[in-house]
Amino acid sequence: MFIQQLYTGCLSEAAYYIESEGKAAIVDPLRDIDAYLELARNRGASIVYIFETHFHADFVSGHLDLAKETGATIVYGPDTVTSYPVHIAKDRELFKLGKLQIEVLHTPGHTLESSCYLLKDENGKNHCVFTGDTLFVNEVGRPDLAQGGSLTREDLAAMLYDSIQKKLIPLEDSVLIYPAHGPGSSCGKNLGPETSSTMGVQKKSNYALQQPDKQSFIKAVLEGLEEPPGYFSVNALLNKRGYTALPDLMEKGLKPLSAEEVDLLSKEDSVLLLDTREATVFTKGFVPGSMNIGLEGRFAEWAGILIPFDMKIILITEAGKEEESIIRLARVGFDQVKGYLKGGVGAWKEAGKTLDLIIDVEASELAMDLPYDDHLIVVDVRKEDEFMKEHVKDAVNLPLQEIHDPALITHIEETDNLYIHCTGGYRSVIAASILKRQGFHNVRNVLGGWSSIKEQEIPTEKKEGVLK
Repeated sequence: MFIQQLYTGCLSEAAYYIESEGKAAIVDPLRDIDAYLELARNRGASIVYIFETHFHADFVSGHLDLAKETGATIVYGPDTVTSYPVHIAKDRELFKLGKLQIEVLHTPGHTLESSCYLLKDENGKNHCVFTGDTLFVNEVGRPDLAQGGSLTREDLAAMLYDSIQKKLIPLEDSVLIYPAHGPGSSCGKNLGPETSSTMGVQKKSNYALQQPDKQSFIKAVLEGLEEPPGYFSVNALLNKRGYTALPDLMEKGLKPLSAEEVDLLSKEDSVLLLDTREATVFTKGFVPGSMNIGLEGRFAEWAGILIPFDMKIILITEAGKEEESIIRLARVGFDQVKGYLKGGVGAWKEAGKTLDLIIDVEASELAMDLPYDDHLIVVDVRKEDEFMKEHVKDAVNLPLQEIHDPALITHIEETDNLYIHCTGGYRSVIAASILKRQGFHNVRNVLGGWSSIKEQEIPTEKKEGVLK
């Protein structure tokens, strides 16, 4: 028996490779499938099953491309409806993989078709369970992603309680749990720092598993649950209906464009120039009108939140990062990359075209400017709960995920001097690039963000200051 977790940090996503006697299965693969193919090839195994725990909302799965490449059977749990051929398993159905057996545990709640997969070892003993988004480390899946129908999130939370109580709680304490996500994922409220655990540990430490009854569980799970990112519904639909093969997207997206071509295309309302360079590089010079989302952070997630899916994307990247940018966009359903600026920003300059920039300032400079500039506004783009804990006195909270909401910027004038910060500097540069696109040009990025600001003698407060 061989099991390997393949974890993708920028999406907090875990796929799994299982193998016995040369037969392999993949659980919840990402859209870019090369890692799974290479692992099977290196181990001399053939992939025969692709187990999907549910229709994922936070990424586009690689099940279709992987099945086409390997001939493997795609398996979903009960109550699944798709637009392509799959094996819809029955609850408690067993699948043989070499000397192993994999049992389907239908666990509706996160979604209606959600299922866990219980792996039994060579002796028939329960070894581990792949829990998808039903059970995480110290958390459970959010029960508010029902697509249509009359079910409320309370209804789904009640289903989730029953699923956990009937299917997972009875498992032995020694059974390992392998969830589909780790810390940072929006598929649950507050996932723990580890990406695996045991049933015994979760029974003792997971707040959701310690609720005395169903109503207490429903209240605890729903309390403080933020709205899911808007792109979740798009991704879930793609996973249900099918999508364009990744090689076809690569062929279309890896089209080199001259500076003149990019300049002409950028004037179209349906075109977005997306610069994927690091934030600290972007601020020093970029093509006017570009949005920055750096590959060094949670790139795909922020792209999904901030970029409309009907936009045509032209990439501006570091040399050699074009392919990575396309793949990571495809992971969350972007199929509209139309090419990239050949030669990057350097080619733009060589063509005699003007660069824009964002002024970087140290937190110490903010401290000096605050008392003397009546038009200075500190714009804090952290999430509301981060802002509430402590922030610069009189700062405006403009959470990055809500930055396109016109109501949040109505109190900001074009003449105001905006000093923008997040926690460390990644989100603030994204925000600054978007505000520039919206017509605000007196923007400064505070280097080091809140981590540096709190070391200065700058007045702070812990009260609500959200601009709504």
